Amino acid sequence: MNRALITSLTLCFVAASVHAQSISATASSAVVVSIEDAIHRAQQNEPTFAGASGGQRSAAIDRYLAKSALLPSVVYHNQALYTQPNGQKNQGGQTGNQPAPIFIANNAVREYASQASINETVGLRQLADVRAASAVAARAAAELEITRRGLVEAVVNLYYTVSNADTKLDVFTEALTEAQSFTDLTQKRETAREAAHADVVKAELQSQQRQRDLTDARVAAEKARLELAVLLFPDPRTLYTTVAATGIETLPTREAVNSAAAANNPEMRSALASLQQSDAEVSAAKAAYVPDLSLNFTYGIDAPQFAKYGPDGVHNLGYSMSATLDIPVWDWFSTQKRVKQSEIRRDIARVSLTAAQHRLIADLDEAYSEANAAHEELHLLDQSVRTAAESLRLTRLRYSAGEATVLEVVDAQNTYTAAELAQADGALRYQNAKAGLQILTGSL
Repeated sequence: MNRALITSLTLCFVAASVHAQSISATASSAVVVSIEDAIHRAQQNEPTFAGASGGQRSAAIDRYLAKSALLPSVVYHNQALYTQPNGQKNQGGQTGNQPAPIFIANNAVREYASQASINETVGLRQLADVRAASAVAARAAAELEITRRGLVEAVVNLYYTVSNADTKLDVFTEALTEAQSFTDLTQKRETAREAAHADVVKAELQSQQRQRDLTDARVAAEKARLELAVLLFPDPRTLYTTVAATGIETLPTREAVNSAAAANNPEMRSALASLQQSDAEVSAAKAAYVPDLSLNFTYGIDAPQFAKYGPDGVHNLGYSMSATLDIPVWDWFSTQKRVKQSEIRRDIARVSLTAAQHRLIADLDEAYSEANAAHEELHLLDQSVRTAAESLRLTRLRYSAGEATVLEVVDAQNTYTAAELAQADGALRYQNAKAGLQILTGSL
């Protein structure tokens, strides 16, 4: 037996043992992350989702402000004025004879104002602004849901990619063990003069290839874990473990999926809200043709004395009311152009809504077909793994009996490893496809 090969195999087994002990020690301190926990953690850490959430809250505040603009505003106004007298007397004011102010715009040398003023503007534009703000808020809520579903899709893909990478790591570990065991078998047969040295060389080449495959799989698994950890933890190097999927769930019927997706589709809600916003903007533009009515009620004092009564019992405390109606007459067709501009945007929103409906139909059919195909292939992949394992077992027995060549054994090993890798990829495909259906229907 090749002494260098024995040393190499010994080192491999020792390294595998140390690695297994390290994994066992760190697994107890690792954070167990379920798919629901992963989604929750990602929503707290992902900046795009945070921006969409902030936009939705800001749009809700804008809607509140638009509604509050329909209500009367109240201002309590206080002012004290002093104007230099011009040396003459005038006949105005409460006493009929008082020093005249040097500025003709002022009412008296001393003037005090303390008034509560209530103002209200009644017009079609304010109502249209409320409709537009409500539509913007609805669209922001739909955009938040779109962003959430996109984040969920990314998390699910990374989560099951981590599980897939771990599964492939186990597959290549098992393949290396099998290759090393077969190398030992060929060396024993060579020692017993039952096989040629070429069989040992071929087995050693297979073992070396499996060592390289295992190294690459370990790197891929580490990369996948880091990519997911970026979304989940402040420190991507945090140790964590995922929860393996259990069982194969039966897919819902196509009719149930279509019904749920049609009732809860954020793209449709966003497109519909955009159309409603465009309609409101058209109404707001047309409101410029209609007069606005402004109402004012003021109660308080505006007198030369800061008091309820002036000289000779004059009443300083009182109220005034006013109503103003501004009728638009001519604006060089600016209103007409604004109406035309808003109608163009409304036409675009209608096209977007129709496109969203078409996209929903296509996405539903594609997602259901993908999930159904992935679900059906799982049973075939399981059967392929069992068949490949039995083929490898029988081929090794035939080789031990001298009835099969080393190439047949190596081919059986490769077939079995490829079947296990295909099974892992099939499980990943199914989990992603099932999650895609759940995301479309809003259940995830």
